[in-house]
Amino acid sequence: MVACGAATAAGSPQKATLIASADGDGRKLLNNLEIAARAAQAKEQKEVDAALLAECLGDALRRFDKGGDAFYDQISALHKSVRGSNPDAALYWFVRMLDGGADPRYLARRIIRMASEDIGLADPRALRLALDATETYERLGSPEGELALAEAVLYLACAAKSNAVYNAYNAARAFIGKDKSRPVPEHLRNAPTRLMKELGYGKLYRYAHDEPDAYAAGETYLPDGMAEPQWYQPTPRGLEGKIAEKLAYLKSLDAAAKKTGKK
Repeated sequence: MVACGAATAAGSPQKATLIASADGDGRKLLNNLEIAARAAQAKEQKEVDAALLAECLGDALRRFDKGGDAFYDQISALHKSVRGSNPDAALYWFVRMLDGGADPRYLARRIIRMASEDIGLADPRALRLALDATETYERLGSPEGELALAEAVLYLACAAKSNAVYNAYNAARAFIGKDKSRPVPEHLRNAPTRLMKELGYGKLYRYAHDEPDAYAAGETYLPDGMAEPQWYQPTPRGLEGKIAEKLAYLKSLDAAAKKTGKK
């Protein structure tokens, strides 16, 4: 196996290629090294160069190294293909990653994230389907369970898109991170004791179910003095379009209540 000297030299491109081809599997690394050595001997080459590695390892060189640049490039391509509503491209990158040795459980976690980040309330079924696919994989394992993950990838790619939940959550986190600690308004406080009730905790709270449309028009739920932040801005796509219509209607009820002085 002397012919492998150049291939295993510290810092050599061939060494990096061999390590990547093994994808973290020590036995696979030794096997690939032996394949390269035999190929070099057969060709009467003293060194294993890049061309010989490409020829003798073939498909193994398509594999990415877990945690390497190719891994994160491919998961990025998968996520962006789903976000871009291209089911074929999404399926391509999903299968490429499976073929490259990616852990299906990792892909399942990313698929769940996509459902929340890029689809959200435009199609809430996407998150449930992603979770169901993950549970199916946990029960069936590979390769049978991978079909359920592929189904989720295709559904997410075809679903209506919205990042309104993602944007609202990040905006709220940024605000809370910089804002002071505001007290809970008295009408929203819990009053489990007589003293608390005597102090007025919860006294002016309006039970929404007892109001017309089950909505306490004009009621406030934020801390005193805090303006409505309007973090959540629903899109007109999918179910979120219906949500936008409902919120607009409720705001009209609030406006009417303010005109009449009702609270």
